[in-house]
Amino acid sequence: MAQKQPTRKQMLDWVNMVSFAVTEANLYLDTHPGDPAALSYFQEYSRLRNQALRDFASVYGPLTVDTARANQQMWEWVSDPWPWEGGAC
Repeated sequence: MAQKQPTRKQMLDWVNMVSFAVTEANLYLDTHPGDPAALSYFQEYSRLRNQALRDFASVYGPLTVDTARANQQMWEWVSDPWPWEGGAC
């Protein structure tokens, strides 16, 4: 049975959840840089965040400039709809 594609809201919620985890782990590591469990957690959630951003961009367009497409002819970041036009934000 084929798996159903998550909705835009579900994908964006996942991006927000893993982004929150990465930010909080980053803040913790600022004061506990030698904690191996925290570093492992940070690395895993950073990987999940990067994948979530790539997945979202492939379906709905980039949320961040590092997931924007740059083809050979033009910079496409500005071609996607802006937030007030129903864009990704």
